[in-house]
Amino acid sequence: MSRLQEKYTSEVAPALMQKFQYKSVMQIPKLDKIVINIGVGEAKDNPKAIESACADLAAITGQKPVVTTAKKSVANFKLRAGVKIGCKVTLRGEIMYEFLDRFFNVALPRVRDFRGINPNSFDGRGNYSMGVKEQLIFPEIDYDKIDKIRGMDVIMVTTANTDEEARELLSLMGAPFVR
Repeated sequence: MSRLQEKYTSEVAPALMQKFQYKSVMQIPKLDKIVINIGVGEAKDNPKAIESACADLAAITGQKPVVTTAKKSVANFKLRAGVKIGCKVTLRGEIMYEFLDRFFNVALPRVRDFRGINPNSFDGRGNYSMGVKEQLIFPEIDYDKIDKIRGMDVIMVTTANTDEEARELLSLMGAPFVR
């Protein structure tokens, strides 16, 4: 069991139970999954770009990414349906908690001029999404081996019903929200 998983069961769940006055332990919100997505715009011109983005994502998460394809053709973007345009990874269980621990305590503090993450990026249903401008903030990425700086989206899906519950859950788990 990872450190963050132990923290959830010993500290976070009882604190949420007390604050929101849940009748059952099954009502306590928990982290369901984390989805990390890299959109590779230049992949339609350069097929090697997808491979390097997938390699970066695999190094960061420790899991093999799934290549995503375009669902529709968009003439303005010179894009046809079925063309590879990105990659994503869905993390669950222990791997998810280990990634979240590394993300909050190692990667985010390495962002230049970091003051905290935006507390308003919730979707109204208790899920949090944020963008990362470059993959270099992760210590697993070797600076000399990257071909291009790419950003990524990190989406944390919770079982919370409201944004307030999800915000409290993530802040108790160590999310560095802006004060």
